[in-house]
Formats: sequence, C-alpha cells, structure tokens
Amino acid sequence: MASQDQFQRFIFEHSQIRGAWVQLVDSYNEIGNQAPYPASVRQLLGQTLVASVLMSSTLKFEGRLSLQAQGEGPLRTLMAECSHDRNIRGLARFDAPAAAANGLNELLGDGRMAITITPEQGQRYQGVVPREADSLAGCLEEYFDRSEQIATTLILFADERRSAGLLLQRLPGSSDTDNELWERINHLAATVTEEELLGLDSEVILNRLFHEEEVRIFEPDPVAFSCSCSRERTLGALKSIGKDECYSIIEEQGAIEMDCQFCHAHYQFNRNDIDHLFTGHSLH
Repeated sequence: MASQDQFQRFIFEHSQIRGAWVQLVDSYNEIGNQAPYPASVRQLLGQTLVASVLMSSTLKFEGRLSLQAQGEGPLRTLMAECSHDRNIRGLARFDAPAAAANGLNELLGDGRMAITITPEQGQRYQGVVPREADSLAGCLEEYFDRSEQIATTLILFADERRSAGLLLQRLPGSSDTDNELWERINHLAATVTEEELLGLDSEVILNRLFHEEEVRIFEPDPVAFSCSCSRERTLGALKSIGKDECYSIIEEQGAIEMDCQFCHAHYQFNRNDIDHLFTGHSLH
C-alpha cells in the first residue's frame, strides 16, 4: 500500500548509521494552497517542510523544530515547522519576480537561514545555517557537519503535488566497517530519482536502494498539517505589543483584528477583551 503523509525511521543493523524517510501529499497541498505560490516557491516550501520533519526526528525531547529564512531576493520569508508528534505548518512570502526565479540562491539572494528548536521544557535554541551550498539540502548538510559534527546526507524533492525526502546520518562511535558502509550507502542513495522518491512508498524505495544491506525499518508515523494558533496565543501576542498600543488600535478602529499567517484563522478582540487582558476583568 502506498504511503502518503508518512514518516519512517530505519537503521542499518550492526552499525552507527541511521536514516529516515518522509513523503507528503495532503499536508503539502493543504499548506501549498494557502497562497498563490509560483511553482519555484511552492516546491522550495515543499522541500523545507520535508526537511523540518526529517530534522525534527533527530531530537530526543518533546517540542518543535522550525527552519526559517529571511531573503533579500524575491523570496522574502520562508518558514516550516514540525512538532515532535509530526504536525507541520509552513508559509512563504514573495514578490512577483519569484515566478521567474529558480533555486535556493536565486530566490533568497543573500538572505539568512536559521534552525530554531523550542522544547516544551527547557531553553529555546537557535543555530545559523550556512548559505554556501546552492541547494537547501546542501546547506543543511553543512549545518549538521559544522554545528552538530554529525555526517549527514539529505535528499529533498518536491513537485506541484508531492514532496519527499531521505536522511542518512552517521553517528559518533562509528567503526572502520561503518566507514565502508557509509560510503557505500551514500553512493546508492545518490542514484534515487525524483520520480522514485516522490512516487514510491518507503519499503519499495529502501529495498531498491539498499537490498544488499541489513536494514531494519520501524513502524511509520502519520504526518499532518496542524496550526498551533488559538485565541489564547493571539492574546498573548497582543500582550507583548503593550497596553498603550492595543488601546490605541481600539480607539482608532473599534476592535483589533488578527489573521493567522499559517491557516488564515480570523480573531477579533473588542475593548472588553483588552480590558480583561491587561487588568484581569472588564472595565466597560
């Protein structure tokens, strides 16, 4: 049975090498249809969503991992987020010239890229992603090499309907045998085509690539689009901009209206809501 919107881990037995696979269809289209994205932007967003799922699988705690880029080219903002339970969301902001641009560097220009890890318990962490490679996968491989000292291979593909990816990692404590295995499986992984990774399920892909290796495949996890916005979170954002600013908007517009960038949920707050936010009770 073909897998859709699923994530799956696998390991190479008797080695310190692990892998992960993900394929997105429904969630990718739900996110991609939130705005009239040009094909180049939509496909890069699809790759970024896949990367966020694969990278979040390397975390050992509950929380969220987000991959964000701020561009100086026609793609101004790119963001994808995945939680520990495989809920994803993402967006892109672009100017008209993005329709004619192709590839990460042409779209972002000299922009910045970062990974933010937000655990449910503990401190938030942010790491800078190098921008020397000419692909998203290459930039993230450099991040793992420099920041985590973990040899990593990422293969990311997306078209108009599907996005998919493969991650291979060589963990600390590898042996000489692992050196040979790492070289061999990277050579094999490099032969996978975009059509295969986007169209075939994980067991077929892994069997085609690594049928001569001893691979253990774990049970798949579903991946789904889910937005974490809420009325309470939106009120928290209002509190952060301050009492004076909130009342200024109320005086000028009669209410504060906010839309979620990810799911377009609409929130409206009147004077009583703002009174309660800053004083704990309604004053009017």
